Amino acid sequence: MTMTNTAPAATATTTSTLDLAGVSRWYGNVVAVNNVSMSLGPGVTGLLGPNGAGKTTLLHMMAGFLTPSRGQVTLDGRPTWRNPEVYRRLGLVSEREAVHSFLTAYEFVLATAKLHKLPDPQAAARRAIDLVEMADAQDRRIGTYSKGMRQRTRVAAALVHDPQVLLLDEPFNGMDPRQRLHMMELLHSLGDAGRTILFSSHILEEVEQVSGTVQVMVAGRLAASGDFRTIRRLMTNRPHVFAIRSTDDRALAVALMAESSVSGVELGREGLTVRAGDYGAFTRMLPKVALARGVRVQQLVPEDESLESVFSYLVEA
Repeated sequence: MTMTNTAPAATATTTSTLDLAGVSRWYGNVVAVNNVSMSLGPGVTGLLGPNGAGKTTLLHMMAGFLTPSRGQVTLDGRPTWRNPEVYRRLGLVSEREAVHSFLTAYEFVLATAKLHKLPDPQAAARRAIDLVEMADAQDRRIGTYSKGMRQRTRVAAALVHDPQVLLLDEPFNGMDPRQRLHMMELLHSLGDAGRTILFSSHILEEVEQVSGTVQVMVAGRLAASGDFRTIRRLMTNRPHVFAIRSTDDRALAVALMAESSVSGVELGREGLTVRAGDYGAFTRMLPKVALARGVRVQQLVPEDESLESVFSYLVEA
């Protein structure tokens, strides 16, 4: 592929597809990624999952840093492993920082441009730095930057050669709200221009605001796939457990057992444990039932709202 010094936000003239076919990766007896298949084309895709789900391992195999123990990763039909040519079309922002603190942002991005042998590395470096809004600080040493500024510098380096595919591992870490908003807008524009963008996150709201398609990973497996509304529906319409304390737990328990949204009620010394199938329906119903019985709810606490419990449910569903 011929390098150009077109700004990354410009309309793409070609597109690239990243394909994973039955990809697994293990370390001894530990399975980090288990039989994952997906195809990523132009647009923004979110890779969602709790910490330790295998997202970073999967991204490193996509980028050609790791060989799959089984299966294959290809970019436009060619394997990414042991294929340096893929880096002409691919950029990676890893979760682990590897930026020399004694360099300025401009020096760091310029060095990357020179490694790619771009025809005008100085101009390419300046454009990439402008894209991530780091021009005002580009001559300061990276060691003086905040985490969010270092993160944006690394994104600039990944964009400097105008890649068709961009992989980002937890890219919003350390960014303040304004920086996050700008980065989200940048990813949107790159995806709309025909770039293939994949970013990982363990925060559902980040994925909701940026990506059109969501891939959910849990314990090394691909647990769910679809647009955000589909994933949100899967997560909402699942069994939920609530701890409730009220002025009359027994009377409230009797009333709740008659409700269709409730699948189980346990009465204990510390109050009620209630299992409900629909979060929204239950939380709307509870105040009405309590009021009708003359019971005042003193405490309502969801007991299983951690990301791990949500994702575990998706695996079992």
